[in-house]
Amino acid sequence: MKMEISDIVIKQREYFNSGATLPVKFRKEALRKLYISVQKHESEIQEALKADLGKSSFESYMCEIGMALSEISHMIKKIKKYAAPKRVHTPIAQFASKSYIQPTPYGNVLIMSPWNYPFLLSIGPLVDAIAAGDTAVVKPSAYSPATSEVVKKIITECFPTEYIAVVTGGRRENADLLGQKFDFIFFTGSQSVGKEVLRHAAENLTPVVLELGGKSPCIVDDTAKIKLAAKRIVFGKFLNCGQTCVAPDYILCDKRVKNELIGELCAEITRQFGEKPLDNENYGKIINEKHFERICNLVDYDKVVFGGKTDKANNKIAPTVMDNVNFDDKVMQEEIFGPVLPVLTFEKFDEVFELLRDRQKPLALYLFSENKRHIKYVTERLRYGGGCINDTIIHLATTEMGFGGVGESGMGQYHGKAGFDAFSHTKSIVHKKTFIDLNMRYQPYGKSVYGKLVRFFLK
Repeated sequence: MKMEISDIVIKQREYFNSGATLPVKFRKEALRKLYISVQKHESEIQEALKADLGKSSFESYMCEIGMALSEISHMIKKIKKYAAPKRVHTPIAQFASKSYIQPTPYGNVLIMSPWNYPFLLSIGPLVDAIAAGDTAVVKPSAYSPATSEVVKKIITECFPTEYIAVVTGGRRENADLLGQKFDFIFFTGSQSVGKEVLRHAAENLTPVVLELGGKSPCIVDDTAKIKLAAKRIVFGKFLNCGQTCVAPDYILCDKRVKNELIGELCAEITRQFGEKPLDNENYGKIINEKHFERICNLVDYDKVVFGGKTDKANNKIAPTVMDNVNFDDKVMQEEIFGPVLPVLTFEKFDEVFELLRDRQKPLALYLFSENKRHIKYVTERLRYGGGCINDTIIHLATTEMGFGGVGESGMGQYHGKAGFDAFSHTKSIVHKKTFIDLNMRYQPYGKSVYGKLVRFFLK
Protein backbone atom coordinates (compact mmCIF):
# COMPACT_ATOMS: atom_id res chain seq x y z
CA MET A 1 0.00 0.00 0.00
CA LYS A 2 2.90 2.35 0.74
CA MET A 3 4.14 2.21 -2.87
CA GLU A 4 0.59 2.72 -4.12
CA ILE A 5 0.18 5.84 -2.02
CA SER A 6 3.58 7.07 -3.16
CA ASP A 7 2.58 6.49 -6.79
CA ILE A 8 -0.66 8.43 -6.30
CA VAL A 9 1.23 11.40 -4.87
CA ILE A 10 3.77 11.35 -7.71
CA LYS A 11 1.06 11.18 -10.38
CA GLN A 12 -0.91 13.96 -8.77
CA ARG A 13 2.14 16.19 -8.60
CA GLU A 14 2.81 15.56 -12.28
CA TYR A 15 -0.81 16.31 -13.13
CA PHE A 16 -0.74 19.55 -11.15
CA ASN A 17 2.52 20.60 -12.79
CA SER A 18 0.91 20.12 -16.19
CA GLY A 19 -1.31 23.13 -15.40
CA ALA A 20 -4.53 21.20 -16.07
CA THR A 21 -6.21 22.36 -12.84
CA LEU A 22 -5.45 26.08 -13.25
CA PRO A 23 -8.23 27.29 -15.59
CA VAL A 24 -11.33 28.46 -13.73
CA LYS A 25 -13.46 26.74 -16.37
CA PHE A 26 -11.86 23.39 -15.51
CA ARG A 27 -12.52 23.89 -11.80
CA LYS A 28 -16.17 24.81 -12.40
CA GLU A 29 -16.72 21.73 -14.53
CA ALA A 30 -15.19 19.55 -11.81
CA LEU A 31 -17.50 21.08 -9.20
CA ARG A 32 -20.55 20.57 -11.40
CA LYS A 33 -19.64 16.90 -11.86
CA LEU A 34 -19.34 16.51 -8.11
CA TYR A 35 -22.68 18.25 -7.49
CA ILE A 36 -24.50 15.96 -9.94
CA SER A 37 -22.88 12.86 -8.48
CA VAL A 38 -23.80 13.79 -4.89
CA GLN A 39 -27.41 14.29 -5.93
CA LYS A 40 -27.38 11.01 -7.84
CA HIS A 41 -26.12 9.05 -4.82
CA GLU A 42 -28.18 10.85 -2.16
CA SER A 43 -30.06 7.73 -1.05
CA GLU A 44 -26.82 5.73 -0.82
CA ILE A 45 -25.24 8.45 1.30
CA GLN A 46 -28.23 8.43 3.63
CA GLU A 47 -28.11 4.64 3.95
CA ALA A 48 -24.39 4.77 4.73
CA LEU A 49 -24.84 7.44 7.39
CA LYS A 50 -27.64 5.35 8.90
CA ALA A 51 -25.37 2.32 9.02
CA ASP A 52 -22.40 4.19 10.52
CA LEU A 53 -24.11 6.60 12.91
CA GLY A 54 -27.81 5.79 12.92
CA LYS A 55 -28.65 9.14 11.31
CA SER A 56 -32.13 9.76 9.98
CA SER A 57 -32.53 10.74 6.34
CA PHE A 58 -33.65 14.24 7.37
CA GLU A 59 -30.63 14.80 9.60
CA SER A 60 -28.32 13.35 6.95
CA TYR A 61 -29.54 15.87 4.41
CA MET A 62 -29.74 18.83 6.80
CA CYS A 63 -26.31 18.37 8.36
CA GLU A 64 -24.25 16.68 5.64
CA ILE A 65 -25.59 16.31 2.09
CA GLY A 66 -27.36 19.67 1.91
CA MET A 67 -24.44 21.56 3.39
CA ALA A 68 -22.02 19.90 0.95
CA LEU A 69 -24.24 20.85 -1.98
CA SER A 70 -24.48 24.40 -0.64
CA GLU A 71 -20.68 24.68 -0.52
CA ILE A 72 -20.41 23.42 -4.11
CA SER A 73 -23.06 25.90 -5.31
CA HIS A 74 -21.32 28.75 -3.54
CA MET A 75 -17.98 27.96 -5.14
CA ILE A 76 -19.45 27.58 -8.63
CA LYS A 77 -20.95 31.07 -8.28
CA LYS A 78 -17.96 32.75 -6.66
CA ILE A 79 -14.88 30.97 -7.98
CA LYS A 80 -14.20 33.43 -10.82
CA LYS A 81 -14.18 36.31 -8.34
CA TYR A 82 -12.12 34.44 -5.73
CA ALA A 83 -9.47 33.34 -8.26
CA ALA A 84 -9.04 36.71 -9.96
CA PRO A 85 -6.00 38.92 -9.32
CA LYS A 86 -6.86 41.87 -7.06
CA ARG A 87 -5.30 45.27 -7.66
CA VAL A 88 -4.00 47.03 -4.56
CA HIS A 89 -2.65 50.52 -3.93
CA THR A 90 0.95 51.14 -5.01
CA PRO A 91 3.02 53.63 -2.97
CA ILE A 92 4.31 56.60 -4.92
CA ALA A 93 7.86 55.49 -4.08
CA GLN A 94 7.28 52.53 -6.45
CA PHE A 95 6.37 54.77 -9.42
CA ALA A 96 5.74 53.61 -12.10
CA SER A 97 4.21 50.23 -11.37
CA LYS A 98 1.06 48.38 -10.41
CA SER A 99 0.65 46.03 -7.45
CA TYR A 100 -1.69 43.10 -7.14
CA ILE A 101 -2.29 39.91 -5.19
CA GLN A 102 -2.76 36.63 -7.04
CA PRO A 103 -4.34 33.55 -5.42
CA THR A 104 -2.58 30.38 -6.57
CA PRO A 105 -3.19 26.74 -5.61
CA TYR A 106 -0.83 25.10 -3.15
CA GLY A 107 -0.47 22.03 -5.38
CA ASN A 108 -0.98 18.50 -4.10
CA VAL A 109 -3.02 18.49 -0.87
CA LEU A 110 -4.05 15.88 1.70
CA ILE A 111 -7.51 15.97 3.30
CA MET A 112 -8.01 13.77 6.37
CA SER A 113 -11.62 13.61 7.55
CA PRO A 114 -13.26 12.31 10.76
CA TRP A 115 -16.05 9.83 11.44
CA ASN A 116 -18.67 12.03 13.09
CA TYR A 117 -19.73 13.89 9.93
CA PRO A 118 -17.95 11.59 7.50
CA PHE A 119 -19.59 12.79 4.28
CA LEU A 120 -19.66 16.55 4.87
CA LEU A 121 -16.17 16.73 6.33
CA SER A 122 -14.72 14.78 3.40
CA ILE A 123 -16.56 16.58 0.60
CA GLY A 124 -16.64 20.10 2.10
CA PRO A 125 -12.86 20.62 2.23
CA LEU A 126 -12.51 18.83 -1.13
CA VAL A 127 -14.84 21.40 -2.71
CA ASP A 128 -12.57 24.18 -1.45
CA ALA A 129 -9.48 22.37 -2.75
CA ILE A 130 -11.02 21.89 -6.20
CA ALA A 131 -12.09 25.55 -6.31
CA ALA A 132 -8.56 26.64 -5.39
CA GLY A 133 -7.09 24.54 -8.21
CA ASP A 134 -5.33 21.83 -6.21
CA THR A 135 -5.06 18.10 -6.73
CA ALA A 136 -6.10 16.14 -3.65
CA VAL A 137 -5.88 12.87 -1.76
CA VAL A 138 -8.91 12.32 0.50
CA LYS A 139 -8.51 10.01 3.49
CA PRO A 140 -11.87 9.22 5.17
CA SER A 141 -12.05 7.69 8.64
CA ALA A 142 -11.89 3.93 9.10
CA TYR A 143 -14.53 4.26 11.85
CA SER A 144 -17.26 5.12 9.30
CA PRO A 145 -16.64 2.46 6.63
CA ALA A 146 -20.02 2.61 4.89
CA THR A 147 -19.78 6.34 4.27
CA SER A 148 -16.12 6.06 3.29
CA GLU A 149 -17.07 3.62 0.55
CA VAL A 150 -19.75 5.97 -0.81
CA VAL A 151 -17.29 8.88 -0.75
CA LYS A 152 -14.83 6.74 -2.67
CA LYS A 153 -17.52 5.72 -5.17
CA ILE A 154 -18.54 9.31 -5.86
CA ILE A 155 -15.01 10.65 -6.22
CA THR A 156 -13.89 7.74 -8.41
CA GLU A 157 -16.93 8.26 -10.60
CA CYS A 158 -16.14 11.96 -11.05
CA PHE A 159 -12.36 12.23 -11.24
CA PRO A 160 -9.24 10.36 -12.38
CA THR A 161 -6.86 9.30 -9.61
CA GLU A 162 -4.13 11.66 -10.79
CA TYR A 163 -6.53 14.55 -10.01
CA ILE A 164 -8.55 13.44 -6.96
CA ALA A 165 -7.92 10.14 -5.17
CA VAL A 166 -9.43 8.41 -2.14
CA VAL A 167 -7.34 6.26 0.19
CA THR A 168 -9.30 4.14 2.66
CA GLY A 169 -7.91 2.14 5.56
CA GLY A 170 -6.72 2.73 9.09
CA ARG A 171 -3.61 3.72 11.00
CA ARG A 172 -1.15 2.16 8.56
CA GLU A 173 -2.56 4.14 5.67
CA ASN A 174 -2.63 7.31 7.78
CA ALA A 175 1.04 6.83 8.63
CA ASP A 176 1.95 6.16 5.00
CA LEU A 177 0.14 9.29 3.87
CA LEU A 178 1.76 11.47 6.53
CA GLY A 179 5.13 10.12 5.43
CA GLN A 180 4.62 11.67 1.98
CA LYS A 181 5.48 15.22 1.08
CA PHE A 182 2.31 17.19 0.39
CA ASP A 183 2.06 20.89 -0.32
CA PHE A 184 -0.75 21.37 2.20
CA ILE A 185 -2.59 19.23 4.78
CA PHE A 186 -6.16 19.71 5.98
CA PHE A 187 -7.07 17.64 9.05
CA THR A 188 -10.29 17.37 11.04
CA GLY A 189 -10.27 15.23 14.17
CA SER A 190 -9.03 14.94 17.73
CA GLN A 191 -6.32 16.99 19.40
CA SER A 192 -4.11 13.93 19.94
CA VAL A 193 -4.11 12.96 16.26
CA GLY A 194 -3.84 16.62 15.27
CA LYS A 195 -0.54 16.81 17.15
CA GLU A 196 0.77 13.86 15.14
CA VAL A 197 -0.31 15.47 11.88
CA LEU A 198 1.42 18.72 12.84
CA ARG A 199 4.56 16.83 13.87
CA HIS A 200 4.78 15.07 10.51
CA ALA A 201 3.98 18.26 8.61
CA ALA A 202 6.84 20.03 10.39
CA GLU A 203 9.31 17.56 8.88
CA ASN A 204 8.58 19.02 5.43
CA LEU A 205 7.54 22.51 6.59
CA THR A 206 4.11 21.76 5.16
CA PRO A 207 1.38 24.29 5.98
CA VAL A 208 -1.69 22.87 7.72
CA VAL A 209 -5.22 23.65 8.77
CA LEU A 210 -6.26 21.74 11.89
CA GLU A 211 -9.95 21.55 12.81
CA LEU A 212 -9.96 20.01 16.28
CA GLY A 213 -12.40 20.34 19.16
CA GLY A 214 -12.49 20.86 22.89
CA LYS A 215 -14.90 21.48 25.73
CA SER A 216 -17.20 24.13 24.29
CA PRO A 217 -19.08 25.93 27.09
CA CYS A 218 -22.67 27.09 26.96
CA ILE A 219 -23.20 30.06 29.29
CA VAL A 220 -26.70 30.89 30.51
CA ASP A 221 -27.20 34.06 32.56
CA ASP A 222 -30.19 35.19 34.62
CA THR A 223 -31.62 37.30 31.76
CA ALA A 224 -31.85 34.40 29.29
CA LYS A 225 -35.18 33.24 27.91
CA ILE A 226 -34.92 29.87 29.61
CA LYS A 227 -37.53 27.91 27.69
CA LEU A 228 -36.10 28.95 24.31
CA ALA A 229 -32.54 28.44 25.56
CA ALA A 230 -33.37 24.86 26.61
CA LYS A 231 -34.92 24.12 23.21
CA ARG A 232 -31.87 25.33 21.32
CA ILE A 233 -29.35 23.77 23.68
CA VAL A 234 -31.03 20.36 23.42
CA PHE A 235 -30.97 20.60 19.63
CA GLY A 236 -27.27 21.49 19.50
CA LYS A 237 -26.11 19.11 22.21
CA PHE A 238 -27.91 15.94 21.15
CA LEU A 239 -27.69 16.36 17.38
CA ASN A 240 -25.79 13.32 16.07
CA CYS A 241 -25.87 11.96 19.64
CA GLY A 242 -23.55 14.71 20.81
CA GLN A 243 -20.87 13.63 18.36
CA THR A 244 -20.45 17.13 16.96
CA CYS A 245 -17.21 19.06 17.37
CA VAL A 246 -19.10 22.29 18.14
CA ALA A 247 -21.77 20.75 20.38
CA PRO A 248 -22.19 22.46 23.76
CA ASP A 249 -19.96 20.31 25.96
CA TYR A 250 -21.35 21.61 29.24
CA ILE A 251 -23.60 24.33 30.63
CA LEU A 252 -22.30 27.07 32.90
CA CYS A 253 -25.34 28.87 34.26
CA ASP A 254 -26.33 31.45 36.84
CA LYS A 255 -27.19 29.65 40.05
CA ARG A 256 -30.50 31.52 40.25
CA VAL A 257 -31.85 29.97 37.05
CA LYS A 258 -30.29 26.50 37.29
CA ASN A 259 -33.34 24.61 38.54
CA GLU A 260 -35.63 26.25 36.01
CA LEU A 261 -33.16 25.52 33.21
CA ILE A 262 -32.76 21.85 34.17
CA GLY A 263 -36.51 21.44 34.30
CA GLU A 264 -36.89 22.92 30.83
CA LEU A 265 -34.00 20.82 29.48
CA CYS A 266 -35.62 17.63 30.70
CA ALA A 267 -38.99 18.63 29.27
CA GLU A 268 -37.42 19.58 25.95
CA ILE A 269 -35.50 16.30 25.63
CA THR A 270 -38.79 14.44 26.05
CA ARG A 271 -40.52 16.70 23.54
CA GLN A 272 -37.80 16.27 20.90
CA PHE A 273 -36.91 12.61 21.41
CA GLY A 274 -39.94 11.08 23.13
CA GLU A 275 -40.40 9.21 26.38
CA LYS A 276 -38.08 6.44 25.16
CA PRO A 277 -35.25 8.05 23.13
CA LEU A 278 -33.45 4.72 22.74
CA ASP A 279 -36.42 3.47 20.72
CA ASN A 280 -36.62 6.60 18.56
CA GLU A 281 -35.55 5.65 15.03
CA ASN A 282 -34.48 9.25 14.36
CA TYR A 283 -32.09 9.27 17.32
CA GLY A 284 -28.66 8.02 16.32
CA LYS A 285 -26.01 5.90 17.96
CA ILE A 286 -22.43 6.12 19.20
CA ILE A 287 -19.96 5.29 16.43
CA ASN A 288 -18.52 2.14 18.06
CA GLU A 289 -18.15 0.18 21.29
CA LYS A 290 -14.87 1.88 22.22
CA HIS A 291 -16.46 5.32 22.28
CA PHE A 292 -19.63 3.97 23.89
CA GLU A 293 -17.59 2.65 26.84
CA ARG A 294 -15.52 5.85 27.04
CA ILE A 295 -18.62 8.05 27.33
CA CYS A 296 -20.31 5.76 29.88
CA ASN A 297 -17.18 5.86 32.03
CA LEU A 298 -17.37 9.67 32.20
CA VAL A 299 -20.80 9.61 33.84
CA ASP A 300 -21.24 9.87 37.61
CA TYR A 301 -24.65 8.24 37.92
CA ASP A 302 -25.15 9.77 41.38
CA LYS A 303 -25.32 13.15 39.63
CA VAL A 304 -27.63 12.12 36.78
CA VAL A 305 -30.96 13.94 37.02
CA PHE A 306 -32.35 12.85 33.66
CA GLY A 307 -31.67 10.01 31.24
CA GLY A 308 -28.69 7.78 31.88
CA LYS A 309 -30.13 4.74 30.15
CA THR A 310 -28.02 2.83 27.65
CA ASP A 311 -28.37 0.11 25.02
CA LYS A 312 -24.98 -1.57 24.82
CA ALA A 313 -26.01 -3.97 22.07
CA ASN A 314 -26.66 -1.03 19.73
CA ASN A 315 -24.16 1.47 21.17
CA LYS A 316 -26.92 3.87 22.18
CA ILE A 317 -26.93 6.30 25.10
CA ALA A 318 -30.06 8.24 25.97
CA PRO A 319 -29.82 12.05 26.31
CA THR A 320 -28.45 12.52 29.82
CA VAL A 321 -28.31 15.57 32.12
CA MET A 322 -26.00 15.77 35.15
CA ASP A 323 -26.42 18.29 37.98
CA ASN A 324 -24.10 19.57 40.75
CA VAL A 325 -21.05 19.03 38.54
CA ASN A 326 -17.74 20.82 39.16
CA PHE A 327 -14.56 21.20 37.12
CA ASP A 328 -12.85 18.40 39.07
CA ASP A 329 -15.37 15.75 38.02
CA LYS A 330 -14.30 13.09 35.54
CA VAL A 331 -16.82 14.28 32.96
CA MET A 332 -15.01 17.65 32.88
CA GLN A 333 -11.53 16.27 32.20
CA GLU A 334 -11.98 15.65 28.47
CA GLU A 335 -14.27 16.51 25.60
CA ILE A 336 -17.41 14.40 26.10
CA PHE A 337 -18.35 14.00 22.42
CA GLY A 338 -21.53 12.22 23.36
CA PRO A 339 -25.09 12.78 24.67
CA VAL A 340 -24.14 13.70 28.24
CA LEU A 341 -24.77 17.28 29.42
CA PRO A 342 -23.20 18.40 32.73
CA VAL A 343 -24.55 21.54 34.42
CA LEU A 344 -22.21 23.79 36.41
CA THR A 345 -23.05 27.12 38.05
CA PHE A 346 -21.69 30.56 38.89
CA GLU A 347 -23.01 33.15 41.36
CA LYS A 348 -21.92 36.38 39.64
CA PHE A 349 -21.37 36.83 35.93
CA ASP A 350 -17.91 38.29 36.48
CA GLU A 351 -16.84 34.82 37.67
CA VAL A 352 -17.28 33.46 34.12
CA PHE A 353 -14.05 35.01 32.86
CA GLU A 354 -12.13 33.73 35.88
CA LEU A 355 -13.53 30.22 35.38
CA LEU A 356 -12.76 30.03 31.66
CA ARG A 357 -9.78 32.26 30.87
CA ASP A 358 -6.99 29.79 31.74
CA ARG A 359 -8.67 26.70 30.30
CA GLN A 360 -8.02 25.37 26.82
CA LYS A 361 -9.51 27.60 24.15
CA PRO A 362 -12.63 25.82 22.83
CA LEU A 363 -13.76 25.45 19.24
CA ALA A 364 -17.10 27.06 20.11
CA LEU A 365 -18.73 29.08 22.86
CA TYR A 366 -22.42 29.87 23.34
CA LEU A 367 -24.08 32.55 25.44
CA PHE A 368 -27.77 32.83 26.24
CA SER A 369 -28.44 36.33 27.48
CA GLU A 370 -30.44 39.51 26.94
CA ASN A 371 -27.77 41.57 28.73
CA LYS A 372 -25.75 43.70 26.29
CA ARG A 373 -22.87 44.11 28.73
CA HIS A 374 -22.59 40.34 29.19
CA ILE A 375 -22.68 39.78 25.41
CA LYS A 376 -19.94 42.37 24.83
CA TYR A 377 -17.88 40.89 27.66
CA VAL A 378 -18.02 37.34 26.29
CA THR A 379 -17.45 38.22 22.63
CA GLU A 380 -14.51 40.53 23.38
CA ARG A 381 -12.67 38.98 26.32
CA LEU A 382 -12.98 35.20 26.00
CA ARG A 383 -10.94 33.36 23.35
CA TYR A 384 -12.62 30.65 21.25
CA GLY A 385 -13.03 29.64 17.63
CA GLY A 386 -16.55 30.96 17.03
CA GLY A 387 -20.03 30.67 18.41
CA CYS A 388 -23.54 32.03 18.82
CA ILE A 389 -25.50 34.40 20.98
CA ASN A 390 -28.83 32.81 21.97
CA ASP A 391 -28.37 29.72 19.82
CA THR A 392 -25.99 26.80 19.25
CA ILE A 393 -23.92 25.38 16.36
CA ILE A 394 -25.59 27.32 13.51
CA HIS A 395 -22.58 29.62 13.03
CA LEU A 396 -20.90 26.88 10.99
CA ALA A 397 -23.83 26.64 8.57
CA THR A 398 -23.05 29.71 6.48
CA THR A 399 -20.57 30.03 3.63
CA GLU A 400 -20.23 33.74 4.37
CA MET A 401 -18.17 33.19 7.53
CA GLY A 402 -15.00 31.23 8.06
CA PHE A 403 -15.09 28.35 10.51
CA GLY A 404 -12.15 27.19 12.60
CA GLY A 405 -10.53 26.92 16.00
CA VAL A 406 -7.85 28.76 17.92
CA GLY A 407 -5.08 27.43 20.13
CA GLU A 408 -5.87 23.92 21.34
CA SER A 409 -9.05 23.79 19.22
CA GLY A 410 -7.21 24.22 15.93
CA MET A 411 -5.66 26.63 13.48
CA GLY A 412 -6.90 28.09 10.20
CA GLN A 413 -10.41 28.45 8.80
CA TYR A 414 -12.51 27.22 5.92
CA HIS A 415 -16.05 27.49 4.41
CA GLY A 416 -16.73 29.76 1.46
CA LYS A 417 -14.09 32.41 0.78
CA ALA A 418 -12.14 31.31 3.85
CA GLY A 419 -12.03 27.77 2.41
CA PHE A 420 -10.78 28.99 -0.96
CA ASP A 421 -8.10 31.03 0.83
CA ALA A 422 -7.13 28.08 3.04
CA PHE A 423 -6.23 25.94 0.01
CA SER A 424 -4.49 28.81 -1.80
CA HIS A 425 -1.26 30.72 -1.49
CA THR A 426 -1.68 34.43 -2.23
CA LYS A 427 1.26 35.88 -4.12
CA SER A 428 2.08 39.57 -3.77
CA ILE A 429 3.31 40.93 -7.10
CA VAL A 430 4.64 44.31 -8.25
CA HIS A 431 4.66 44.84 -12.03
CA LYS A 432 7.21 47.60 -12.66
CA LYS A 433 7.06 49.69 -15.83
CA THR A 434 10.17 50.10 -17.99
CA PHE A 435 9.62 53.52 -19.57
CA ILE A 436 11.15 55.28 -16.55
CA ASP A 437 13.68 54.38 -13.85
CA LEU A 438 14.30 56.65 -10.87
CA ASN A 439 17.90 56.62 -9.68
CA MET A 440 17.29 57.46 -6.02
CA ARG A 441 17.50 53.84 -4.81
CA TYR A 442 20.82 53.08 -6.47
CA GLN A 443 24.31 53.70 -5.14
CA PRO A 444 26.15 55.97 -4.74
CA TYR A 445 23.90 57.50 -2.09
CA GLY A 446 25.84 60.73 -1.69
CA LYS A 447 23.63 63.06 -3.70
CA SER A 448 21.59 65.04 -1.19
CA VAL A 449 18.63 65.59 -3.51
CA TYR A 450 17.95 61.83 -3.59
CA GLY A 451 18.17 61.57 0.19
CA LYS A 452 15.50 64.25 0.51
CA LEU A 453 13.31 62.49 -2.03
CA VAL A 454 13.56 59.17 -0.16
CA ARG A 455 12.55 60.89 3.07
CA PHE A 456 9.65 62.59 1.29
CA PHE A 457 8.29 59.37 -0.24
CA LEU A 458 8.75 57.12 2.80
CA LYS A 459 7.74 59.31 5.71
